[in-house]
Amino acid sequence: MSDVWQQVSSTFIAEFSDLKDVSEITTLIIRLLMAALLGGILGFEREHRGKAAGIKTHMLVAVGSALFVLIPQQAGLSEAELSRVVQGVIAGIGFLGAGSILKGPDEKDLKGLTTAAGIWLTAAIGVAAGLGRESSAILCTVLALAILVVMPKVIDLLEAKQKQ
Repeated sequence: MSDVWQQVSSTFIAEFSDLKDVSEITTLIIRLLMAALLGGILGFEREHRGKAAGIKTHMLVAVGSALFVLIPQQAGLSEAELSRVVQGVIAGIGFLGAGSILKGPDEKDLKGLTTAAGIWLTAAIGVAAGLGRESSAILCTVLALAILVVMPKVIDLLEAKQKQ
């Protein structure tokens, strides 16, 4: 009977041995937390503006995207195989974003296009964080915030000038 428990114990330990050392655990934590933080920043901006996809959605998209590339990378997949994973993430997020776009009666009456693009960009930021490209992910988040916050103000100023 002790032999059975020894096998059960060994199997249980083997199932939870994907993180072999402190370095791998630290890498996982940093990358996933970075993805969550950056996704949360973008989500906060969208939620602050009253958009449907807010903090939780953006955080989940970023962390999910990071995890989709982190795990295969840790498992030792080749760059070609990892490329296919990234392609799958991009396509899957495209479907999620498409679900947020609503077309009104007029052809120019589209709602949710910026939300869809933001979700897509948040996934890309999550992929960057998951691949260990934290600086690129941070830079992209700053650029996205500039687009979402500064550009509407610039457009308003330009339209006000045109009316004068």
